[in-house]
Amino acid sequence: MCWKISEGKVKILLVHRTQHKDVSLPKGKLDPGETLPQCAVREIAEETGLAITLGAPLGTVEYTMPNGRSKIVHYWQAEVGQLAIANSTFVSNDEIEALQWVSLKRARRILSYAHDVELVERFAERLERGRARTFAIIAVRHGKATPPEQWDGPDATRPLIPKGCEQARGIAAGIAAYRPVKLITSNATRCVDTITPTAELLGMPVKETETISQDAYQAGNDSVQKVVHKRLAHQRTAVICSHGPVLPELIGEIAHVTGTPIDEELRRATMLATGEFSVLHVSLEHPEGGLVAVETHGPAL
Repeated sequence: MCWKISEGKVKILLVHRTQHKDVSLPKGKLDPGETLPQCAVREIAEETGLAITLGAPLGTVEYTMPNGRSKIVHYWQAEVGQLAIANSTFVSNDEIEALQWVSLKRARRILSYAHDVELVERFAERLERGRARTFAIIAVRHGKATPPEQWDGPDATRPLIPKGCEQARGIAAGIAAYRPVKLITSNATRCVDTITPTAELLGMPVKETETISQDAYQAGNDSVQKVVHKRLAHQRTAVICSHGPVLPELIGEIAHVTGTPIDEELRRATMLATGEFSVLHVSLEHPEGGLVAVETHGPAL
């Protein structure tokens, strides 16, 4: 759901589809080798010509198509700036006839499908609570590495195995969909190598630190709390790549500072398999009012 502020009023973007002759929210299909966040950004670019940054997820919609097949659509919100709108490459085509920015009230009237109206209501509720604008902390677990028993050197130097390298490449575009402005990683080789494809895709440097490493955690001198507090204070989307034992402490501290109860979804976010990442969305206006949303994704393989 692309949205913007125009003359002090919130408007969302609707698409008029050429062949279906309907009005809906933009959406599309997952291509092989894509993560869901990557797909969302690509489909918006293809249908509307807009380069977007994903915000918090709005959940899913499930419905049955005319041919009897069931369909599940995953939605996010994305605030669109004037520069992105000015640079839109959209032209009317055989899929999308026209784009239309409308108020929430008008969207409720002209949308062709009840499930789209339901999403408008979800977004309207966030707006009313001052939780529409967010930033994210993206917690990443390194890809699959050489087992300790098969490595003669220090644990921190264990490299990724080919599957781990593939996982690192498979999550890069998904992480990039949230446009992080800071990439932080444990200085362990397996973590540095995991975040490198994301850094290359974004053209960004990586900050390596021992303070969130497994060695520091096991020695009891890690600085996870300090790192979390700094990222929350900066209120800008950042990636933190670390280890299985460290991530529960990291995410637990985010939950503590934001006043978020540990529920099943958040617990799942702490139990990442190698190559997975969790995105924790924090309200810019009310950061201590609980996380706005939590989502977890694996690599596209």
